[in-house]
Order: sequence, then structure tokens, then C-alpha cells
Amino acid sequence: MREPTATDDLTRAERRDRATADTRTSIVEAARACLLADGYAALSTRRVADMAGVPLSQIHYHFGSKRQLILAVLDAENARLLERQRGMYDAPEPLWVRWELACDFLDADLASGYVRILQEMIAAGWSDPDVAASVRGMMSGWFVLLTEVARREQERGSSLGPFTPEEVGALMGTPFLGGEELLLLGVDESMLPIRSALRKVGVLLRSLHRWSDGGPSDGVGDPG
Repeated sequence: MREPTATDDLTRAERRDRATADTRTSIVEAARACLLADGYAALSTRRVADMAGVPLSQIHYHFGSKRQLILAVLDAENARLLERQRGMYDAPEPLWVRWELACDFLDADLASGYVRILQEMIAAGWSDPDVAASVRGMMSGWFVLLTEVARREQERGSSLGPFTPEEVGALMGTPFLGGEELLLLGVDESMLPIRSALRKVGVLLRSLHRWSDGGPSDGVGDPG
């Protein structure tokens, strides 16, 4: 006698929805792998379909176009990493500690391929208003988060100087975007010290944290 399975209690509509979700996930994962290997311009939806083990028609059925497929890849990656950053910035540690973690994540995100996908779609958005609108929507989540971080610091008594929380959020986020673009181009530390410059922002934040606690700073150049 056959043992009951988890799908036995599902309705036909639920089984169909699950199969649809599984197919979409397989296609998105295959597209991500192909995008990292070939880049956006050379991406072949037929190769994506072959890797996902589905007919080519399934890509058009679920996503409509190559552009929408890649935006789905980016959206999935963006949502996952944004949730990671939200958890990191919600931690009780001082802001300089969380900045150090953000710098640690930079290399992880480069290695994961997220940064390349994002930069590919930013470039595609320069000539495609629909892509630009989608990418702006995704990126707004990051700047909303960073603005919230700055506002919380202000509410805890930290001075933002002449800057609004929104301006601090912009100053926190845009150096990473620009740095990622140059790192993808192969700019190394001997040409431009991107990584070390970003990390020294954390040293400045640490010094400011000591002063705000009423203690002396060890100096901007001293990370200890």
C-alpha cells in the first residue's frame, strides 16, 4: 500500500501553483547562472531553458521577455540581500561595527554575482526606461533602509552635522555603488584604494562614537 505524501492533501489548484512556483524558481536560478557566465548582452534564453530543463516557451509564458527574466533574477537577489542588511543594521552594536560588516559583505556580494547583475541592469536602464524604473524601485529600498539607520542614530543623540538623514543615507550608499562598479572593471588597490577607503569611514565613525560617549577619541588613524 502506498504511503501518503505531503501532496495528497493538496487541491488541484494548490498542486498547480506549487508546480508553477517550482518552474519559475528553476528558470530564475538557471538565468542567474547563465548571466554570471555570459553577461546580459550574450545571455541566451534557449540556454537558460536547457539548463532549467524546461521548454523555451515556459520562459516566455512565465516572464514574457529576456529583460523581465533578468529583472526577476535581480529582484530575487536584491530582496534577499536587503533583508540581510536590514538584520545587520537592526543589531544593537554601534554604527561603526555595522559599517565594518557592510564592508565585509562587499566582497561576498561581488563573489556571489549580485553586484555584476545589478551593474548590468543599471547600464541597460540607461537606454531602457522600463528597466531603469524597475532598478530604481529596487535600489530605493536600500536608501530607505540607510535613511532609517541615520534617523535612528540621530534619535539616539548622534549628531549628523549639517546633513539630513536622507543625505546621510545617500552618502552611505553611493560610495559602495561607485566602488563596486570600479572593482568590476578590475581597478585594484594599487590604482585606487577603494576597499581601504571604505573601511576607514568605519574608523571615523568609531572615533565619533567615542566622543559621543564622552570619552576621548584615539585618533582617526588609529583603528584600535
